Amino acid sequence: MKRTVLITGASRGIGRETAKIFAASGYNVVVNYLESEEQALDLIFKLQKKNHNAIAIKADVSKDIQVQAMIDEAIGKFGKIDVLVNNAGIDLYKQIQDTTYEDFCKVMKINVGGVFNCCRSVVPHMIKEKNGLIINISSIWGEQGASCEVVYSASKSAVIGFSKALKKELEPSNISVEYISPGFVKTRMTKRFIGQEISEELGEIVTPSTIAREVFSCSLKKF
Repeated sequence: MKRTVLITGASRGIGRETAKIFAASGYNVVVNYLESEEQALDLIFKLQKKNHNAIAIKADVSKDIQVQAMIDEAIGKFGKIDVLVNNAGIDLYKQIQDTTYEDFCKVMKINVGGVFNCCRSVVPHMIKEKNGLIINISSIWGEQGASCEVVYSASKSAVIGFSKALKKELEPSNISVEYISPGFVKTRMTKRFIGQEISEELGEIVTPSTIAREVFSCSLKKF
């Protein structure tokens, strides 16, 4: 049976490139999206045109009921989920005094709550299979922090702590948990910074495909 990967926020950017590289390597691919339906269906069309097995499922990762339904549908289609890539996330660029509690809750619900919901729903299936890999996408801001991105930085830092703890919890079940903290990636989220001077600590600007290859390399170490 082919291995299956589920990638959240996979209609564009890092998620889209990750879906393409897994599909090209023979995986069944589940593309999660929320608002970008046109891009998601375009990706599925292109993957299926190359005879890859791929489906798109709409779900808000911040809502546990929708996540559970997505996991059930994916397993119903492909039999299992071998790899979960938690990529879905949103940014927030505001000074702290301009940030509302509603802003804070929205970022945390998606960036942290989404990771929690997806992991909680997929882990029982991976335990049953006695195998699995979870890859959580954090950010360099989760490591270093960023001015005017306090809430975003906090959410990505939480993803790192979550990943480290879950790794210890699931190791006895042969389930690996990894996280990746990309630097400055050229995506729609970072479009406003293009043309501005980027701090040297971020290193070079990379493309989504570069991060996708890093994500896929985690699977090569596992399987």
